[in-house]
Amino acid sequence: MSETALELSELKTKNSRRDLILIDTILNALKQHRSRQLEEKMHAGPHWQDMGFVFTTSIGTPLDARNVGRRYHSLLEKAKLSPHRFHDLRHSCASLLLAQGVPLKVVSEILGHSQISITADYYAHIAPEMHREALSRMDSLFASGK
Repeated sequence: MSETALELSELKTKNSRRDLILIDTILNALKQHRSRQLEEKMHAGPHWQDMGFVFTTSIGTPLDARNVGRRYHSLLEKAKLSPHRFHDLRHSCASLLLAQGVPLKVVSEILGHSQISITADYYAHIAPEMHREALSRMDSLFASGK
């Protein structure tokens, strides 16, 4: 991709195109976003470029990754949160799901990894804490006599 053009490419694997299960919080946020976007479309009139993207500029064109990053960092700073990459939200989501005991296979599917081993290798640092938690639960079972 050049500095001035967006290049759309094929998906990585045949399984990259998949249905997503949306929780109510996300679904409601997307509905609100869509309402705002329809207002932007009306305001833009003939300048609107309908390219089928969910997140766009005020005239329907794709968002530039650098602009998303700048806006994200600005929001982090305003909220007094430590700086990190926008993509790190994906890793945080996976780490939180795994820490909550969501099975690795499910997390792998949510992330869209083609193989569970990709998820297992990438999030191996979480395993020791999960092992401690599992063994702690086993200890509790033994202690309670169940």
